[in-house]
Amino acid sequence: MAEYTLEVTTGSMLYAGTFDNLYVTLIGTERQSEHTQLTSFGLDDKTGKAGTFSVTTLFSLGFLLLLKLEKDPFHESPEKDWFCSTVVVKTPEEDEILFPCHRWLSRGESVLLRGGRATKAFEDLHPRLVDERKKELVQQKLMYKWQEYAEGLSYILNINDPKAVPADVRFSFSKAFQFRSNMEVASAELELRGLKDSAEHFESFEAMKEVSWFKKAPFLEYVSEHWKDDDFFGYQLLNGFNFILIQRCSKLPSNFPVTEEMVKPFLANGSSLTEEMQKGNIFINDYKIMEGLPTKVINGKPIPVTAAICLLYLNPEGKLLPIAIQLGQHPSEETPIFLPSDLESDWLLAKIFVKNADVLYFQVINHLQNTHLLAEVFTMATLRNLPMIHPLHKLLIPHHRYTLHINIIARALLYGPGRILGNISIGADGVTELMRRGLSQMTYTSLCLPDNIAARGVESIPGFYYRDDALKLWSIINSFVKAMVAYYYPSDSEVSADSELQGWIKEIFHYGFLGNGDSGIPSRFQTVEELIKFVTTVIFVSSVQHAAVNGGQFDFQGWIPNAPFGLHQAPPTTKGQSSIEAILATLPNKSHAGHSMSILWQLSEKYSDFVSLGIYPEQRFDEAAALQMIKDFQAELSSLSVAITKRNSELELPYNYLNPKEIENSVTI
Repeated sequence: MAEYTLEVTTGSMLYAGTFDNLYVTLIGTERQSEHTQLTSFGLDDKTGKAGTFSVTTLFSLGFLLLLKLEKDPFHESPEKDWFCSTVVVKTPEEDEILFPCHRWLSRGESVLLRGGRATKAFEDLHPRLVDERKKELVQQKLMYKWQEYAEGLSYILNINDPKAVPADVRFSFSKAFQFRSNMEVASAELELRGLKDSAEHFESFEAMKEVSWFKKAPFLEYVSEHWKDDDFFGYQLLNGFNFILIQRCSKLPSNFPVTEEMVKPFLANGSSLTEEMQKGNIFINDYKIMEGLPTKVINGKPIPVTAAICLLYLNPEGKLLPIAIQLGQHPSEETPIFLPSDLESDWLLAKIFVKNADVLYFQVINHLQNTHLLAEVFTMATLRNLPMIHPLHKLLIPHHRYTLHINIIARALLYGPGRILGNISIGADGVTELMRRGLSQMTYTSLCLPDNIAARGVESIPGFYYRDDALKLWSIINSFVKAMVAYYYPSDSEVSADSELQGWIKEIFHYGFLGNGDSGIPSRFQTVEELIKFVTTVIFVSSVQHAAVNGGQFDFQGWIPNAPFGLHQAPPTTKGQSSIEAILATLPNKSHAGHSMSILWQLSEKYSDFVSLGIYPEQRFDEAAALQMIKDFQAELSSLSVAITKRNSELELPYNYLNPKEIENSVTI
């Protein structure tokens, strides 16, 4: 007689347990076991429960290939899904084999699990394993199908109803409950404060503080006190929410006729614009991508959106200051260049129009397009092309958690015709067009952080905490990925021979980047080095970059004048005509402001099942070497967290968005 001991573990999330009977069949190279019942004793309705069971056979089954797990279709108890985490099998030969599951099983459903070392397709030699591997991907491609969202945009999952999200990629019960609860609280708050449908404008800046969400973020008090300051304006272009646009300026654009005389008063004594450009102290934010976007019409008038240009100076004290603003791409008498020496309200209004362009660019391109939709493409390609036993599936799947679900919710509630983001100044059509432009300009260089920083010439700006922390994180992730990839792909030939891997990158190139060869995105991998760089990019975008753009939203945008989503008056065409009253009339009305703060508050909430970067609660790897690499990764992240915490303790305004403890493994909100 041969005895196999099974330890079956239920997931730790709410409602993961079951009272149903379960059945198991062990399939080996020589034979398979009987269809054996695992009684629910030891696998009751408790979460995180482990039950131990025995499967006895007359003879050894040979090398274990597969484990078939089934849920009783005829049990008397109320129907309820069960989440199986893992099954560990101890063989008569004293081997212990991990069979990762990490999925929900419905009544009458069965699943075939692979155990042992992660393998690539060409490493599977047994016909049964080859066949089951192919069947798994066929099933996955039937479940997760690509759909064109709009011409010129990345493809998406073809599910529009959040209730139809497959069980394996949906929110946990706890997250779903908290998400619904936050939406209800936000809606009630809008009603209570009379902000839901009010077209009135705030009568003063002080009145804006009465919006209840303001009181829920102490950071907003600082922003409300300093948002008019030029140095804080510059600080935010580095460490606020939109830090990817600023670049060194060595030559002024031809459509931005700033003269030496205009800016000389704002430079170091005796210096000139030409000299400061040569020293590398002049920077520029150019929002030309915003030009000509369709905008929302209110009371018969289109809401203005300005393709502004802003020139900045890094002064001897290390402060980045705006020194010239043009509210448009075409210089003329009606498009003057505003300067810090202008009337205070003129200069403030010019900065407000820049911040309006900045927040629209950020929300649509930097946040939605460059993290959410890109992460969805990565997730879809992984689910469709890499079976669970593939080493890259095991490595990447924690960084895809909840991404499909949150994006389906976003499309259902936030952007698209009739959705919430349709109320911002560019409206639904403008959002789509801006995403289209953003994708057409996206490059591999822009996604790979070290290349991006170098290309923009922002390597040496002091106080650029996003850059400093992100580069360290990129390096840590890259080291981890390099170790993992090199372990499973010891040669370039193994990379090029992996058909599943090539299918993965081919779909990303085609469905994510629409086959745009000019983007520099690879359509095929030839070398280990190429693979390491791309996998680093996938993890970085899905975790670090999303944390950086999402984390500061409420902090900086919650004070409406600092980052207005919609302006109600056209940009000034002459100087000396503005006033504080005119600025208040230009800023969003109470309804638009209330809805903006409501959404931002919901996006800033931290959920109870938050999983920080590098923490992998679901064990998928069985190899000691891979498990040690994960521990090393976690140790490096922990050390960086300590260093960031120490640095922040010495800063007037701590930058904590890229503290590894605050970075979620995936795009989940």
